[in-house]
Amino acid sequence: MKNIIDLSQKLIRIESTADNKNGLYEVLEIAKKELKQFSVRTFEKNSTPSLLFSNIKNAKDFKILLNAHLDVIPGLKNQYKPLLKNGKLYGRGAQDMKATAACEILVFKELVNKVNYPLGLQLVTDEEIGGFNSAKYQIEKGIKADFVIAGEPTEFGINNEAKGIVWIKIIAKGKSSHGAYPWKGENAITKMISFLNILQKKYPVPSKESWTTTVNVSQISTSNKTTNKVPDNCEVVLDVRYVPLESEKIVKNVTSLIPKSFGYQILLKEPSQFTSENSKYIKLLKTETEKIIRRNVKTVYKHGGSDVRHFNQIGCEGITFGPIGDGMHTDNEWVSIKSLNHYYQILTKFLLSI
Repeated sequence: MKNIIDLSQKLIRIESTADNKNGLYEVLEIAKKELKQFSVRTFEKNSTPSLLFSNIKNAKDFKILLNAHLDVIPGLKNQYKPLLKNGKLYGRGAQDMKATAACEILVFKELVNKVNYPLGLQLVTDEEIGGFNSAKYQIEKGIKADFVIAGEPTEFGINNEAKGIVWIKIIAKGKSSHGAYPWKGENAITKMISFLNILQKKYPVPSKESWTTTVNVSQISTSNKTTNKVPDNCEVVLDVRYVPLESEKIVKNVTSLIPKSFGYQILLKEPSQFTSENSKYIKLLKTETEKIIRRNVKTVYKHGGSDVRHFNQIGCEGITFGPIGDGMHTDNEWVSIKSLNHYYQILTKFLLSI
């Protein structure tokens, strides 16, 4: 247990944010030192490094691949000074997901020569901004697995489904005029408001957590900076989070609501995550988890994405699965120390039972 805490603290002390490239390399060096006796490959795309450890030199096709991201979102300065208090480890990345990464690193270290199948450990540094230069890049280089476990926070639920993402920019055009003579113009903002009212009726904000597609109006703007002028343009950006069942039709469903006089642009379309709960690996992980934590374990859905979605796109099964904690992306982030010990035991039992 001491080794898990010590390694977690070392990782948390590093400001490994997207805007601090040195921090990304530094945090990976800590992992390399811990696993210096094992085979490792280094990948890099757009100045974004990642590592792949394996028990078989130059292996590309793994039975099980442990995935951990060592990048974090920016935090307060004191969050890079890990704190142990009341059975909890506090710090930036404590829950998401440096402490979990420490567990994965140490489990790999213990078991790499005890399993008789290809086992990999993937350490990436850009999951928080999409995973395109680390996990996805490694996939483009031929890395794949029968089953991927990404150690994202799940409170020991087995996350087999997550929503996909579509970002859409919508442009309304109008006709400018003096604000005192609005009948001479055509207000683009008013036109956009009418559209947004229609959109809200189709995709109302749920009153509580719900496994449904949601649409968030994340940005609205106009070039008009004058009070006494009818604006002739208005843009909004929509953040659409769709359930896996709508993967093929989500773009059409949203864009069909846009008036023909408007323009639009698809800024991003990212796939959803899905692995059947009938997967033999999910069933096995569920069994081993229940033995350790002594309670029922369920498959759960998540509204945000992870690197698992990239593996799903090439036919790999995968889930996110992590210990107990809270405060992810906040100023009060923590992970339960007891649950880290349980997590280590669960991964060990799971990997040895395959």
